[in-house]
Order: sequence, then structure tokens, then C-alpha cells
Amino acid sequence: MREIDPKTTSRAKAFDLWMKATMPMVTMTKRYDITHLRRLAKRKGIKLNMLMCYAIVKAASEFREFYMLPVGDKLMEFDNLAINTIVKTAEGGINTCDIPFSEDIHSFEADYLRITKEASRSTNDITLGEDYMVIGSSALTKCELDSVVNVYAGFWNNPFVVWSKYHRGWFRTTLSLSFQFHHTQMDGPISTAFLNRLQEVMNTLKY
Repeated sequence: MREIDPKTTSRAKAFDLWMKATMPMVTMTKRYDITHLRRLAKRKGIKLNMLMCYAIVKAASEFREFYMLPVGDKLMEFDNLAINTIVKTAEGGINTCDIPFSEDIHSFEADYLRITKEASRSTNDITLGEDYMVIGSSALTKCELDSVVNVYAGFWNNPFVVWSKYHRGWFRTTLSLSFQFHHTQMDGPISTAFLNRLQEVMNTLKY
């Protein structure tokens, strides 16, 4: 992680507009077709949540804006991406853990299985430190939801993705997904391009 001058980036105007905004977060919601992901998970015997996490961070990795993040009153740049996921602990609570992005889905899966297992047995969250721009995620799979708007804490500006229980129709499986981001990090054209790219990744992902 390193500080960069916003004026040297595409975020210069957004930095001036939104860094001191009372509520700088934007939330977008979209219904996704995950038919391919669900079939792939069933056919290969792999976790659907892992595929969701990989698809999200894979799509994000193609946009430079995801490698920048407002931290405090500065704009920081990162070399690496990760996605944070929530796991249940043996005591019935929850821990969060960071999974580093790897282009190779098998390497990502190995890290996912190892780190989530460790987090389920730990009393603490597992983080990768300041070298990663982390995308938060939460799978609320006990209920079909239309939208989720996250709380804005003011000190954690990372993008956050939430999805709900999927719905199985006659020919396709869908779920609702909410995407929250800091307006300094990206604008509408980038955020919607990411959401569209995510569907493409979900449709074509290979294992």
C-alpha cells in the first residue's frame, strides 16, 4: 500500500467531491443468473460460495479503480486484491477472513479452503494486512432478499458485496446481489461495467 497523488489518477475530481462527504457510499443492486455457477458447483463437488468469491474478485481485478482506495484523508494504491468472507466458528459465532486473489482458480480454491477452515477454528479474524485492497462479502443464504444496504462506519471504505439465497426457476437460478462502494473509488460507469463484467465471468467460468 502506498499513497498516490489523486491528481495523477482518474479519481482527481471524485477525490475533491466525495472525500469529505457525509455519506460517500453508493449501493447498487442487481439480479444475477448463476445457473452456470450452481451447475458447476454440483458437477465438480465444489463450494458455490467459493465460486461466487472468485467470480467477484476476478471481475474486479480487471478494473484499475479496485486497486485504489480512500484511507483516512489519503488515496492509497495497492498491488494486490483479496476478498473477505464470513465463516461460522465452532462456538457458534462468526469470523471474517481474507482470501488473496489468484488468477488460477485452483490456487484460489486451495487458499479459500485452508483459510476458511483456519478461521472457523480461530478466535480471531484472519487478515492479510495492508498489502491488499480487500473486497468485503457476505452471503445471506437463509433468505431471498431484494436488496441490502450496508452500514457506513466511516473508517472502512472498502467495497462490499452481499448476496442472498438463490432462487431456482424452471430453467435458471438467480440471486440478488448488492454492491456498495466509496464514490471516491469509482463512479457509475466503472461500477456498472464491473457489475456487467461479473455476469460475464459467472457465465463463462471454467474449473
